[in-house]
Amino acid sequence: MKLIAPSILSADFTKLADEIRSVEAAGADWIHVDVMDGHFVPNITMGPLIVKAVRQVTALPIDVHLMIENPECYIKNFVEAGASLISVHVEACLHLSRTIRLVKETGLQAGAVLNPSTPVDQLQWVLDDVDFVLIMSVNPGFEGQSFIPKTVEKIRNMRQMIDAMKLTTLIEVDGGINDSTISEVAGAGADVFVAGSAIFGSRDYGRTIQRLRKSIHDTELK
Repeated sequence: MKLIAPSILSADFTKLADEIRSVEAAGADWIHVDVMDGHFVPNITMGPLIVKAVRQVTALPIDVHLMIENPECYIKNFVEAGASLISVHVEACLHLSRTIRLVKETGLQAGAVLNPSTPVDQLQWVLDDVDFVLIMSVNPGFEGQSFIPKTVEKIRNMRQMIDAMKLTTLIEVDGGINDSTISEVAGAGADVFVAGSAIFGSRDYGRTIQRLRKSIHDTELK
């Protein structure tokens, strides 16, 4: 099953609860939360308090993407806030397998994230420990960036590695996902599609999500 995960980084924070309820009603599968610390990436966004607030207004899985240094120090905070899935960057973890294990020990699903320039073989020895791999299709740090075309081949390579190891690991893609890019991303083997401005910047969230799903479905039929 292919999943749509609206990123609340692009939502209207003056009415965040309403925005989340709206995308849930529109058919979203996950709620994606981008956490930035101003060190690992050049921006500061949200933390556990926002995750806790999101949890109070939705039963959907909350997908917490930690774009932060020393993520192992904050996993407990996000677990207690109500996260369902937590992903950490390969580039930010000195001991990636240990950090993944910390997430898994809480009962949550754990993901490993690759920046655009980080090769997929960085995950070779931890791939069977993670529930999903998040491939960045923009350089992290800001919303509304353009999709990096080379990401498509990277997704294919990741899919081949997962299939060769006979794993059920999901591939999530984040950055520049919209009507123009989602077909290629789906065709390359992605399972979860993070869309921020494409959804929250549209007038009708339901129609937008339906349109994205149709593009995925049409690609699968080819």
